[in-house]
Amino acid sequence: MRLYFTKMHGIGNDFVVIDLVTQSCSLRARDIRKLADRHCGVGCDQVLVVEPPQNANADFRYRIYNADGEEVEQCGNGARCFARFVREKKLTGKRVISVETASGIIELRVLANHEVEVQMAVPEFEPGKIPFNAPARADSYWLQLAGHAREIGAVSMGNPHALLRVDSTADADVAGLGPTIESHPDFPRRVNAGFMEVVSREFIRLRVYERGAGETLACGSGACAAVAYGISRDWLSESVTVELPGGKLSLSWGGEGQPVIMTGPTAVVFEGSINI
Repeated sequence: MRLYFTKMHGIGNDFVVIDLVTQSCSLRARDIRKLADRHCGVGCDQVLVVEPPQNANADFRYRIYNADGEEVEQCGNGARCFARFVREKKLTGKRVISVETASGIIELRVLANHEVEVQMAVPEFEPGKIPFNAPARADSYWLQLAGHAREIGAVSMGNPHALLRVDSTADADVAGLGPTIESHPDFPRRVNAGFMEVVSREFIRLRVYERGAGETLACGSGACAAVAYGISRDWLSESVTVELPGGKLSLSWGGEGQPVIMTGPTAVVFEGSINI
């Protein structure tokens, strides 16, 4: 069948967005891999699917698939693109949109100049809920990586993140350490690996090696995880600018039990169709 899609990105984190409200299709893992393939398909970090909600309190259901075909729980840059997509496709006229995800309902607020504010999840630091194999919650943990013990933070934003503080993101061994952290046995569902450079209390740089996608130009949930971890360690202030390879995001977090608020841009690249 012919499937219509929109290619979008949020500061370089790119997506194939598919409307399954007005179209009907059952996407298999191999279909996702075909769509995401940058040589033989459309090419993207993640495939985002818009569906009717299953929860009566939501306007839409938002499903996220990594390039390897695995469905995952959350994607903050994708959530912003999702909000712009459903408005431009006239699936809703709302500027405040409630969206059902695999990790709960999130709120998207459409602002001016194609920016979107996302009320992300409440950060979860309890190891069993990340999930992360550790006897008890701690400020940091030690992982054996490439023969060396490395200090990390662990937090869930609805999806798992490991944070490694580095002196310089430019010099960080993301290509070498990223896959090792992603598949570390202490993270039973694998993990997104973030390499964070604290420049000041209001500014950090970040690179993220994502589960099933590799290093991406930006990771919204990774930015949220890094800010929450940095604030929990008293390295950062309540409001922080995060610079990723693809651009900048504005984030704020009020502390334990509060959601992270993320604001950033969206972009439409092109529209097309493909046989599935």
